[in-house]
Amino acid sequence: MAKNTDIVGQSDDQLTEKLGNLKREQFNLRFQAATNQLEKPSRVREVRKDIARIKTAQAQRSAAAAK
Repeated sequence: MAKNTDIVGQSDDQLTEKLGNLKREQFNLRFQAATNQLEKPSRVREVRKDIARIKTAQAQRSAAAAK
């Protein structure tokens, strides 16, 4: 699970790449959940929260750059 301190230390490109990977994983987890093959249901929540953390950090950076 990515923490805010991990996210702050990464560049914009790294965050974008990580966001893409997490969205791909989220898609796969949703597919597994739909077919009842999900091994770790808690991972769905972790991925969703990590995506939100990255999006929040990106929004904060863009707001700071706009000022």
